[in-house]
Amino acid sequence: MDTNDAKRIELAELQRRVAQLESQIAHDSKPTPFRPEGFYTAYYATTGFMLGIFGAMASLLFNIVGATFTGKDPLELIRAYLTFPLGEEAFNLAGTQNNLMLAIGCCLYIGTGMLLGIPMYLALVRWGEGRSLLVKFIIATVVALAIWVINFYGILAWLQPRITDTKPEHLIVNYVPWYVAAATHLVFGWTMVLVYPLGQYVGYNRVTEQS
Repeated sequence: MDTNDAKRIELAELQRRVAQLESQIAHDSKPTPFRPEGFYTAYYATTGFMLGIFGAMASLLFNIVGATFTGKDPLELIRAYLTFPLGEEAFNLAGTQNNLMLAIGCCLYIGTGMLLGIPMYLALVRWGEGRSLLVKFIIATVVALAIWVINFYGILAWLQPRITDTKPEHLIVNYVPWYVAAATHLVFGWTMVLVYPLGQYVGYNRVTEQS
C-alpha cells in the first residue's frame, strides 16, 4: 500500500467520524418538548384563575338580569357584598361615591371569581378530564354548592359580624336569599364547564428551520 492509499483510508475514516459527530450534535441540539410529570397543578391553577373571569362575569350578569326582572337595583348583589367592608353605609351611598364604590365592588366580585376559579378548575380537571360533559356539569354543581356553603355559612357568617358594625338583617348571609346565592354559584360553576376546553394543556412543539 503506497502513501496515497493510506492517506485516502485515513481521509475516509476522518469523514466518517465527522459525519458521526455532526449527527450527534444535531440530535443533542434538537429541542425536547416539555412534558409535565403527574398532575400539572401549577398550570391548571393559573388557568382556573384566568378562566374564573368568565364565571364571575356570567354570574354577575345573571344577578343583574334577575334583579331587574324582580324590580330591584341591578347591582343589588354588589351592594350587599359591599356591606362586608363598609357595613350598613353600603346602603346609604349616593352620587359619585355610590358609582365609584359599585364599580370597585364589581372589580372585587370578579377578582373573587378568579380566586374561586382555581379550586373549581382543578376539580374539573382532576375528576372530569376525559369524561362526558354531563359528568363535568355534575362535578361543577357539587363543587359550586360546596363553595357556596363554605363561603356563606362558614366564612361570611362568622367573619362579617366580627369586623363590621352591621345589623343582622343586613348581613350578607341574611340579606341575600339562599336560593339566589346558590344559583349565583351554580351559574359560576356551569360557566367554568363551558369554558373548560380553553384551559386544556397542549404541549408546545417548536418548529425549527432546516437548511
